[in-house]
Amino acid sequence: MLPVFLTCGPNEVLVVSGVGYSKPAMVTGGCLVALPCIHTWKRLSLNVMTIKVDTPGVYTAQGVSLNVTGVAQVKISTQHPDMLALACEHFLEKDQQEIAALITATLEGHQRGIMGTMTVEDIYRNRKLFNARVFTVASRDLYTMGLHVLSYTIRDLSDSLGYLEALGMAETSRVKRDARIGQASAARDAKIEKCLAGEELLAAQYINLALLAKAERRFEIQKAAFDQEVKAKKAEADLAHDLQTCKIKQRIKQETMETKVVERRAWILLAEQETLRQHKHLQVKIRQPAEAEKYRMERMAAAQRTRTMIEAEAQAEAKLLTADAQAAAIKAKAQAEARNMYYKAEAWKEFDNAAILSMYLHTLPKMVHGVSRSLCNTSRVKMVSSGDSPVGANKLTQEVINITNSVPELIKNVTGIDLLKITCAKGP
Repeated sequence: MLPVFLTCGPNEVLVVSGVGYSKPAMVTGGCLVALPCIHTWKRLSLNVMTIKVDTPGVYTAQGVSLNVTGVAQVKISTQHPDMLALACEHFLEKDQQEIAALITATLEGHQRGIMGTMTVEDIYRNRKLFNARVFTVASRDLYTMGLHVLSYTIRDLSDSLGYLEALGMAETSRVKRDARIGQASAARDAKIEKCLAGEELLAAQYINLALLAKAERRFEIQKAAFDQEVKAKKAEADLAHDLQTCKIKQRIKQETMETKVVERRAWILLAEQETLRQHKHLQVKIRQPAEAEKYRMERMAAAQRTRTMIEAEAQAEAKLLTADAQAAAIKAKAQAEARNMYYKAEAWKEFDNAAILSMYLHTLPKMVHGVSRSLCNTSRVKMVSSGDSPVGANKLTQEVINITNSVPELIKNVTGIDLLKITCAKGP
């Protein structure tokens, strides 16, 4: 048995019941897994239903028969889970038409009941009150079934006896009467206002003429005063003309002298500017390059000095490292020679005279080489024979042998060791 994956949109509710559910599970806009033969599921639409409520031939409180058509918007309530459960209990097995028929019947009954308590004039003129009463009663009744009334309004109101038409005619006549009275009152008020306006116009014209005359008189007075003032000013101008001419000539002379002074000052200023320019030119062309060269030489000297100091420090450090290395090498060599001499001394202790003889025999060729090497550096040799002594190369060889034979005697005199005696003692 494969499970079934159930989904539903936000405009419907999915109700699942069966094993594992003490109460039916209600899912709105979600999903759920169910097992066939174990669980059952149903769907209930949450869409808004438009209900048309027709109530023909309903008698009002006055006994007048009216035809009323109302329109209501109703949907299943999802405001509270208990309300949704109540709606599922009432409408889960019903289709949309059956639910709409039940709602229509309920609203029609409430609409008839409210119309029986109101007059035609109240329903006709105060539809808002009628709508509110029907909405309140119907909402309270449908709420117990899990329904929510969104709105209610009257769409059409009529009667078959012409009562509403008569009400309209009476209202029309009243409006026409009020219109005629208002028109007559308006004409009367217009005439009164016209007369008052004419009176105010004449008063305004008289006031305007008086103000105009007063303005003309003030103008003539001011004009005469201005003419007198103009004549006085003209006389003063004629008398002051000659004086002003003299002042102008004097001012011209003064300005001419000031102009010359200004020209001289300008020439002096120009000369000072030229001197300043030449000074700046000399400073730019000679002094600044010289200072730049001086600065460059100083920087180069400083760099050279820094370089020399760095090189000296590097050489000193290199010499120090070299000296350390040489000292370490000398120390190692000395230690090696010391160890060699120590081992030789130990060996000599064991071999006694034989070791001395071995060393002597090992050193003898070097001694002969040293004696003969001095003769090799000689460029010219003169030999003198004394009777029967040998002459030539034999003489030189004999000299080398004689010098070598004198070495054991020299060692004996210095160290007390007789090499010849040691040799004889160890001989056959």
